[in-house]
Amino acid sequence: MDSDGRPFRMLVFRGCPKSNKNSIRHMDVLRQQNATEFQINRNQRIRRKLPQKESKVLDAPEIRNDFFTNTMDWGKNNILAVALGKEMYLWNSVTSDVSQLFKSNNNNYPTSVSWSEDSKYLATGFMHSNLHLYDVVTSKLIRQLEGHSERIAALAWNGNILTSGSHDESIINHDVRARSNVTSQLKGHREAICSLKWSKRGNMLASGGSESLVHVWESKKMNSSNFLHCFKDHSASVKALAWCPYDSSVLASGGGVGDGCIKLWNVQKGTNICSIDTKAEISGLEWNRHQKEILSGHGFSSGVEHNQLCLWEYPSMTKVGTLGTHTSRVLHLSQSPDGLTVVSAGADESLRFWNVFGPPATKTKDNSGLDNVLSMKAMLIR
Repeated sequence: MDSDGRPFRMLVFRGCPKSNKNSIRHMDVLRQQNATEFQINRNQRIRRKLPQKESKVLDAPEIRNDFFTNTMDWGKNNILAVALGKEMYLWNSVTSDVSQLFKSNNNNYPTSVSWSEDSKYLATGFMHSNLHLYDVVTSKLIRQLEGHSERIAALAWNGNILTSGSHDESIINHDVRARSNVTSQLKGHREAICSLKWSKRGNMLASGGSESLVHVWESKKMNSSNFLHCFKDHSASVKALAWCPYDSSVLASGGGVGDGCIKLWNVQKGTNICSIDTKAEISGLEWNRHQKEILSGHGFSSGVEHNQLCLWEYPSMTKVGTLGTHTSRVLHLSQSPDGLTVVSAGADESLRFWNVFGPPATKTKDNSGLDNVLSMKAMLIR
């Protein structure tokens, strides 16, 4: 098709015409010129469309405005778990049904939550170091796991292993099937644990601490001192961690107030790939599984990105655009099972749903358009 949408008028050869060296050189020049021109036109024609506003907003009264918590998680069962004050609520994204799973006593409120990989169980860490495992079908507490002495701020699953990180500076791996649940305890951090993320293959664990360190651990070598890497480039607490879904060697991390940088790491080489200064506290990172992009959630800022979500291209880390109508800082991010929607929890006591991720745009028409242009010009040479 031409720029007016009309079919190109093309001559069709029967058999292959002979080409000489000059025509081949001309073809190479034309291909390079037209590829550049076509890419410029393509960029002007196809722009990434971001949603103008959220698709849904839910009230989240009494959500705790605390950077050192991780109290929202969207399970593969399409149920969003979120802690509001002392209570844990479950919201079904298919039926919109809401139920209360439990209400804690006194000041022992939930500080972390994570669905098991099969969404049969919900793990919840508490302010007073308790770690509970719930069966969400029966809404019953089925197990209490021990090992920590202070607030449990981060949880992550790897099969039947539940990993917990605490303000007591330790990371514990629990086998939820075993009577003696603690399988290993890691003490590589010097301050509170803020975040934990297992890689997709389950062979590596990333941990972020309030002393600004990021550790990477190998699942086969988990002891107190034997971490694979210790990344020291951040200058504030590291709450945001996310493994790249299309390159298992890439880990993204985000720093808190005073840092505000998104950093990409090569965990095979132990090197920093790049660093982007967002000038805002980073509370969450979510990769787009359908296109090469990453979304960041922000809080306090020295720039203009406060209380917003920012979308970045990967690997260039060029900013695509911003989203945001939160009136207070973004506390948590979580992604729907199909990878199309991201929910942000804000200190303004709201949950906002963004249809920001989607299937990749088809490239068939673009490629055929370039081929048509080249075919037309090539005919003039022969």
